[in-house]
Amino acid sequence: MLKHRGFPGRMPGSDYQFVIRRANPRGITPLTRRERRSDRKAADRRVDTAFMRALWEAFGDQPFERGNLDAGRLSWLFGREVVAVDDPFDPADYEAMLVINEALARASFPDAFED
Repeated sequence: MLKHRGFPGRMPGSDYQFVIRRANPRGITPLTRRERRSDRKAADRRVDTAFMRALWEAFGDQPFERGNLDAGRLSWLFGREVVAVDDPFDPADYEAMLVINEALARASFPDAFED
């Protein structure tokens, strides 16, 4: 499992994690598309924005390996703002390649792209 050095471990000032420390010995948590509803808590929306900002600052529009990125946090963006590069895609692979769908990410999280 690739560890993304320099990537923030969590949202500053919170316990919302962005990365995991080690591989899960009971099996890899697969990425799944989670639906974001309009009634989500404001804190959850802020975390999604912070995570998208961290992804953009770390990888930009280039493909990146899933590695130690938290599957739960990534699943809130997967299938929309973050899409699979590989075909066929294995959702339970730490080496799976992903890329940010920049147009949709900018529309969904405009605050994440402000300077």
